[in-house]
Amino acid sequence: DLAQRAHQQALHFGAHFVHTLAATELRTEGSMRVVTLANGSEIRSRAVVLATGVDYRRLGIAELERLVGAGVFYGAATAEARALAGEDAFVVGAGNSAGQAALHLARYAAKVVMLVRGDSLAESMSDYLIHQIHVNSKIQVRLDTELVGGVGTHRLEALVLNDRLSSVTTTEPASALFVLIGAEPRTAWLQGVICRDENGFLLSCRDLAPAYEPLMSEWVLRRPPYPGETSMPGVFAIGDVRHGSVKRVASAAGEGSIAIRFVHQYLAETETKDGVEQHPVRGATIESQSPELCSIFA
Repeated sequence: DLAQRAHQQALHFGAHFVHTLAATELRTEGSMRVVTLANGSEIRSRAVVLATGVDYRRLGIAELERLVGAGVFYGAATAEARALAGEDAFVVGAGNSAGQAALHLARYAAKVVMLVRGDSLAESMSDYLIHQIHVNSKIQVRLDTELVGGVGTHRLEALVLNDRLSSVTTTEPASALFVLIGAEPRTAWLQGVICRDENGFLLSCRDLAPAYEPLMSEWVLRRPPYPGETSMPGVFAIGDVRHGSVKRVASAAGEGSIAIRFVHQYLAETETKDGVEQHPVRGATIESQSPELCSIFA
């Protein structure tokens, strides 16, 4: 309903939507930012907001994939947790996001079982989360355990687990499964164009540290990047695709509204005169960006 309302409001203000065509290239031409689509057509604008999201890594288990949304969930457990009162929930993953999901689920579920393929959480999870999990009596961590199958006709009923040390396979009742095994940002088409972190997420604002500055030599404005602004002036990243984002719908919507504010500011400061973009000074120092300003997207 929220997405539909946003769509209608955008149409009301004159926005145009292009469906079923992927973006394949982004480049600058003077004051314009040019997005090339899969069919070869181009969209030109003075500013771009990137909200391409991520693709969650999949389990690849057919009987579980068909139950997505019916007891099997990719991503965090915020909305579904309350419905699990008195039930057993399973979490697949060993990173911080999996640990945070397990702690949140433990507030409602009777028991939370974390399934970890490796022999330790220490290599992939922060110490403070490991401690909180170990002292929580409702959370059980199963190391060296692999999820290999599932049972359920219309909704998840059980999981098939394999002990990697003993090779013993068991089937255990399960009301819900939350999969947090990482995500791939949809940014491959921006490689070499916009600064990304080691996992492909788009860097913006104060995250554009010296270690990521090969592309920043082309920065042409007298100021450092605005909140959400990437290494290409006038191009903003919001939502899951942005490095350090919260990975929540509400947060992404908030980032979008803030980004638009700075889009207007960018447009106002780069107005053209006789077709020449007004960028009088090159080479801003990224470290000088106001922490208070950037904390909006931290």
